[in-house]
Amino acid sequence: MPELDEFSFLPAQAAALGAAVPPVSRVDLPLADGRHLSGLRWGDAPPAVTLLHGAGLNAHTWDTTLLHLGLPALALDLPGHGDSSWRDDAAYVARVLAPDVISALEKWASTPQVLVGHSLGGLTAAAVAASRPDLVSRLVIVDITPGVDPSAGPAQIRAFFAGPTDWASRDELVERALSFGLGGSPEAAARGVFLNSRVRADGRVEWKHHFAHLAAAAANAGADPTTPDAVRAVLASTGWDDLTEVAAPVTLVRGERGFVTAADADDLARRVAGADVRVLGTGHNAQEEDPAGLAALIREVAVGDPAR
Repeated sequence: MPELDEFSFLPAQAAALGAAVPPVSRVDLPLADGRHLSGLRWGDAPPAVTLLHGAGLNAHTWDTTLLHLGLPALALDLPGHGDSSWRDDAAYVARVLAPDVISALEKWASTPQVLVGHSLGGLTAAAVAASRPDLVSRLVIVDITPGVDPSAGPAQIRAFFAGPTDWASRDELVERALSFGLGGSPEAAARGVFLNSRVRADGRVEWKHHFAHLAAAAANAGADPTTPDAVRAVLASTGWDDLTEVAAPVTLVRGERGFVTAADADDLARRVAGADVRVLGTGHNAQEEDPAGLAALIREVAVGDPAR
């Protein structure tokens, strides 16, 4: 059996949709401080859409959405996630992450982008759009607003990542995910674990993203791994400042069972002039629960036509 790599799952995913697999390649950008930013380039043409994932995920969370979308795109691994470098200061907040995204857009995008961000990626996308309006033609934020409590995720997710930081095999990780009710089907959980973990030199398996290690360290030290109230207040303040300064049209996609409530969406619509609010019948990870619906919405925003 051939050894799996990060692109091994795409043919089966595409076949299930009746779609062809476009060219997809890993790209890497050295940064001035010695770190590097990684991502996936979809298609041969310059990207029209750039996508930023949420905390604890990586660029592959968008795979099925991009198979539906059928447009040239760039999906980035945020710092501390996927194949991008971890930050020594563990400062994974929007305004700190935005400069790296800006560097990537300057390098890999030749035209202003439809910038799509989920959760932490949505707040980061807003910071990018506010500081560099020349790089963003439209902002789409998925199930996040600055008013949402960043520690409001399901308790089982926090407990899941606050557990051990390494395992003997990926099969152990898959079993753990399924035991916590995460990952969907066994096949989907196996794919997600493979794409979000790595095998160390000693043969042990660990999560690629820094968040799991930070959560485990906090839990082992007896600390609360959630964000303190004072920090939440600062994040909300800077997030609203960023959103209200965005010159590009703004679309909020709210999952009916996600983190953003109807009141949160109304608050955004009141604060951000002309904001368009859409609702999908999903939880927080709309890109994985309804990739076709999200792709249709992104396509409508990008080219004015929701049909594939």
